[in-house]
Amino acid sequence: MLYDKLAKHAASGIYPMHMPGHKRNPEFSSPGLPYEIDITEIHGFDDLHNPQGILQDTAELAARLYGSDKAFLLVNGSTVGILAAIGAHTSRGDKVLITNNYHRSVSNATSLFGLTPVFITPETDDATGIERSVDPSVVGAALDMDPDIRLVVVTSPSYEGIISDIRAIAGVVHIRGIPLLVDGAHGAHLDFSPGFPGGAVKAGADIVVMSLHKTLPALTQCSLLHACTKRANVVEIERLLGILQTSSPSYVLMASSDRCLGLLAAKKDRMFHEYEQNLDQFSRRAKSLKRLDVLYHGSAAGHVGFFGFDPGKIVILTKKAALSGLMLADTLRTDYKIELELACTDYAIAMTSICDSAEGLIRLAEALSEIDRNLG
Repeated sequence: MLYDKLAKHAASGIYPMHMPGHKRNPEFSSPGLPYEIDITEIHGFDDLHNPQGILQDTAELAARLYGSDKAFLLVNGSTVGILAAIGAHTSRGDKVLITNNYHRSVSNATSLFGLTPVFITPETDDATGIERSVDPSVVGAALDMDPDIRLVVVTSPSYEGIISDIRAIAGVVHIRGIPLLVDGAHGAHLDFSPGFPGGAVKAGADIVVMSLHKTLPALTQCSLLHACTKRANVVEIERLLGILQTSSPSYVLMASSDRCLGLLAAKKDRMFHEYEQNLDQFSRRAKSLKRLDVLYHGSAAGHVGFFGFDPGKIVILTKKAALSGLMLADTLRTDYKIELELACTDYAIAMTSICDSAEGLIRLAEALSEIDRNLG
């Protein structure tokens, strides 16, 4: 049974270096979830597809926290936000400029709405094997070459935590009268602290979609769509969300989003301060690594082609070591009971959040140090 397997995994002692952002930390969980509050649209509990009460209050809190004109609660993940946002700003046969580090929901949207994708690919950094930030001049050149493009879709931050200069990209896009959609699924935690800059909402994007559950204390599928400027077609977004999003939205998920946003409103300063301290402690311990390498957190200094990094993404480079990212992830899982978010040939990714404990990050640092020593 799925529930029994999940319960067994929860009791196994494995530390989650992967999404969702609540990290199964009991300090941030609600003991009443999920069955006691699993209801439908009964009297007094509002309607996601026509919010006028308590759900409208939650959406307005999201807009205030992030600084958008209007926010929409999503219970089908960022995927449904991407689909609705692309469909709301295009017509069948239109061309859409897409950065090649897109999520599959973007390509699915072009198929669903009969659009023609035009791709630009961020350069790959030779030293790390990771795609660099999107170059605003490349966006501009692509738009000059194809004036029929009607929408630009940029991913920032990327899966690896690479942040692009959204303000500069927005300037390039807007001067041509085109809206900019940012897939910020991995960036819901940005701009709540000086140590975590790079959010797209305040940087000039017209529409931003983000997953609360990836990097914040919210259940899987809890996401937001932000309409940030007058270029956002709010009426059409609402119409398409009504079509694409479930007609039976989970109040468990919406309650989780509400609680997450309320927690940010009340405690974000303290929580992000502790988060930064925990990451700094990890970074100090990781500096002793000789064969493994951790992509530097939070600063693009010395990294040509990178506008910025999400300090919460711990990208562990393995090119100098006698093992792959896949082998590293397997060793961490088997020998240290640490499960990473992603592993590939040259690197692996540990995702962190404000819910990570100092002990959890120390545990990862000590495991990496021991593995590194054993490679000698």
